[in-house]
Amino acid sequence: MAEENKLIETEIVKKTKKVKKVATIKPEEKKEEQKIETALIATPVQTKPEEKKEEQKTEQKTEEKKTEKKKGEIKKKDYAIVNGNNLPISTKESMDVCSMIRGRSIETAIKMLEEVIAFKRVVKMNKREVPHQKGKGVMAGRYPINASNEFIRLLKQLNANAIVNGLEIEKCKIFCKANFASRPYKRGGAKFKRTHVLLKLETPKIKQNKNKK
Repeated sequence: MAEENKLIETEIVKKTKKVKKVATIKPEEKKEEQKIETALIATPVQTKPEEKKEEQKTEQKTEEKKTEKKKGEIKKKDYAIVNGNNLPISTKESMDVCSMIRGRSIETAIKMLEEVIAFKRVVKMNKREVPHQKGKGVMAGRYPINASNEFIRLLKQLNANAIVNGLEIEKCKIFCKANFASRPYKRGGAKFKRTHVLLKLETPKIKQNKNKK
């Protein structure tokens, strides 16, 4: 019995020593731990200079995009262009209409085409084998109504583009061009009529005559 009591006493003593070791923490150690925690909280995270530059670039880009959206400026040009692609009109007739309109103002061109639609003006087709029509200086000609309607539509678009670019429409003149486009096949092997038309409005360039000595 005495030996058992001694063993119990020794175990109790060991447990009490462990508890004392855990409980007895020096106040100096506590202060040092508190200082380390406060320093970690106070010190901000140091960012690298490369990361700072990248952040500044992204901020500048976002600011530039915002300013561009607010301004909404349109780059103005010295000319205005309209492209009519794959139009369902005859290329030969459109070439003749271009030769009639070229070098004129938009208003006069629209009036002339309206007269063609009303059968009051003939489009000259002297280079082609076309029957004779009434009119001064007209050997051969026709009334291309579909082509004239398409050209009127394109001329109105050209006028709008010129207003946006801030051109003086009265002083500007038309340059026009017509080309063949890819023609799809119909039933029976025939082809559709397709043309590319380009209309350009610009101020005429004054040619300086150099006096030859």
